[in-house]
Amino acid sequence: MTVPALTAETRWRCTLCGNLTRFDVTRTARVTEFLHFDLAGESKVEETEVLSETIESVRCRWCNAVDQVELVARPGAGGTEAPAEQG
Repeated sequence: MTVPALTAETRWRCTLCGNLTRFDVTRTARVTEFLHFDLAGESKVEETEVLSETIESVRCRWCNAVDQVELVARPGAGGTEAPAEQG
């Protein structure tokens, strides 16, 4: 099962517990990286280009549910803002 990708206007939400902030994500990515080696042979990635990426699964860190994720609008996205919390 492929999980929906995030956008600038959306975020993930666990449908079982409501978690919005903590997820374990398993993904496959194909990338091209520019590596810079210093004279001692230590490398540093200076540029990364993502050629393709697939999110395979998302597990909720709060309730341990697997693949129970939906996309919801981020607060402020599309001109609507979530109401302030009481408390």
